Amino acid sequence: LLWRGPVKVYPFVSSFQPQTNMTFLQTIRPLVPFLPTVQSPKGKISLDYKVQCTLFAALLVCVMSNLPLYGIVRESSPSDPFYHMRVILASNRGTLMELGVSPIVSAGMVLQLLVGSRMMYFNQNAAEDRILFQAAEKICGILFTFACATAYVVSGMYGPLSAIGTGNAALIVLQLTGAGVVLLMLDELVQKYGIGSGLNVFIAVHICETIVWSALSTTTVTTASGTEMEGALFSLFHLLYTRKNKITALKIALYRQNLPNMSNLLSTVLIFVSCCYIQGWKINIPVKMMRARGQAGSYPIKFLYCGNMPTVLYSAFVSNIFFVSKMLTNNSPHSAFFKLFGDFQPNEVGQVVPVSGLCYFLTPPQGLLSLFKEPIHTIFYLVFTLAACGILGRSWTTISHTTARDLARKLSQQQISIRGMREQAVTRYLNNYVPLCAALGGATLGLLSVAADFIGALGTGSGILLAVTIAWSLFEEFQKARLPPSMAAQYAAFM
Repeated sequence: LLWRGPVKVYPFVSSFQPQTNMTFLQTIRPLVPFLPTVQSPKGKISLDYKVQCTLFAALLVCVMSNLPLYGIVRESSPSDPFYHMRVILASNRGTLMELGVSPIVSAGMVLQLLVGSRMMYFNQNAAEDRILFQAAEKICGILFTFACATAYVVSGMYGPLSAIGTGNAALIVLQLTGAGVVLLMLDELVQKYGIGSGLNVFIAVHICETIVWSALSTTTVTTASGTEMEGALFSLFHLLYTRKNKITALKIALYRQNLPNMSNLLSTVLIFVSCCYIQGWKINIPVKMMRARGQAGSYPIKFLYCGNMPTVLYSAFVSNIFFVSKMLTNNSPHSAFFKLFGDFQPNEVGQVVPVSGLCYFLTPPQGLLSLFKEPIHTIFYLVFTLAACGILGRSWTTISHTTARDLARKLSQQQISIRGMREQAVTRYLNNYVPLCAALGGATLGLLSVAADFIGALGTGSGILLAVTIAWSLFEEFQKARLPPSMAAQYAAFM
């Protein structure tokens, strides 16, 4: 009942007319009929059905993140050098979701950069270009997934090739590539039959799953001070119940190391509330409707103008640096040049972490004490994160065609004008707010992310910000879907 949109190939668009100047999108036209896709809905979809499809896709991704890969040698690589990045990329070690959404996000980011820099022509108003651009996103996503899967196997992430064997190595690459194709289909299913973006839903679900598990896990762990529960909240009650010295039990529950504690949980709640508060910041611009004389209102420009995109782009950028650095050091562990990107060594709990190089400075510092223990690392991470998120937020307006000029064109098409201002001056007026909100909004997200890392919030700072911003956007989409069509169009005009 949930799968009304069966997977089938793109119908060949016979109305495409050949042109003399071939573009990149036109070169992939012969591949369009062979790409799998989800059939578009033929009529209006009810809200209940949208919720069902969204939950179905999220549940299937959760199942994939718990299905182990066949053919890997776990003993040969017990540690995980990317463990701190997996939360925000919907990735899980040794499963079908090993790569997460990173290849798909990276492929989309590359295409958006090509379009934004005008290195690739794309007309959003042309149906042909939209179909071809979607096909290009799928092709690049599949190629990126295959390349990452091959690099994982060749670099020894699952053990030496001699121990795995050629057959198992090929099976691992096939499993990861197939999982990437399924993820693309589920993303398209949510976009056409669900609520919001599929990739955003998968990221948010994975982050929430990690936070809930860290808070409510009942798994028992043997430590130097005795048996404790893994979940921070259950550990508090368990320690207060089993330990005679309640003060000591409370201190352990609040400040224990290498396991989630109550301080981490309280920090998570604080960052969550702060992010929700900042989501409501906006600048209201007085406007009037040209269709109805005398009708006036306000157009909101959100402080987080680019939403969570600066954090998503920053996370994908850093994860790719970690991946390339780890692959290079695996192939040439004694190369001094490759160690400039990152030298990975196991820490006290057995996790492989960068101890020097660029990757070390891009790793979040552990706690507020790191400001005094590693001041150079802390200051570099703070400045780099804020600057990168601000620059990415400012650049995203150009890449996604949401600059002040694009916003002025959108208002003009919807016959909305700013009160007391001529149409020629609207772009100049909006330039006072749009670039500022894009840059400061991205930098603020970076600051919240750093603050969450410093105080030890569960799920990493970037993960919490992604979860909150994605949940907020899903709530807005849900509210829009509940409105009648006439009000939904008006609601979309002011969002």
